[in-house]
Amino acid sequence: MSRGPRIGQGWDAHRLVPGRPLVLGGVRVPCERGLEGHSDGDVLLHAVASALLGALGAGDLGRHFPSSDARLRGVASGELLAQVVSMVRERGLELVNLDATVVAQAPRLAPFAEAMEEGIAKLLGTSRERVNVKITSSDGLGSIGRGEGMAASAVVLLAPAERPATR
Repeated sequence: MSRGPRIGQGWDAHRLVPGRPLVLGGVRVPCERGLEGHSDGDVLLHAVASALLGALGAGDLGRHFPSSDARLRGVASGELLAQVVSMVRERGLELVNLDATVVAQAPRLAPFAEAMEEGIAKLLGTSRERVNVKITSSDGLGSIGRGEGMAASAVVLLAPAERPATR
């Protein structure tokens, strides 16, 4: 693997369904519907994990965490992200920064963005200053605009981890 900086991008979308909690960026958001998925459906953490895998040149989430694996049913997406972060560290890389966007018509998510940033930074083992989460809507366009689902995208920059000087 190249020792220089590595960029990755990720994207995910899930349908909103009744009877599930809504979890975004590891934060539980009050809502009557949650995101459908084999795991907890957290599109934001899925996009972040996908971006990290992309920067590693390590394929996609389905390759590492297939929906056919019954052990993963209902798993918290933070657990999946933790495994991907371990892969990043094993390759001697660290996060320079993450920029992510959640696209949702409802509920209003802006009040939860800071908590999402804090939670993601903790999962990534980095400072909050390196994590940015934006919230937007599709202004009524398409299935997301009709409130049928949500999507998220993420871009990461990884660089060789700084090693403490030896004496």
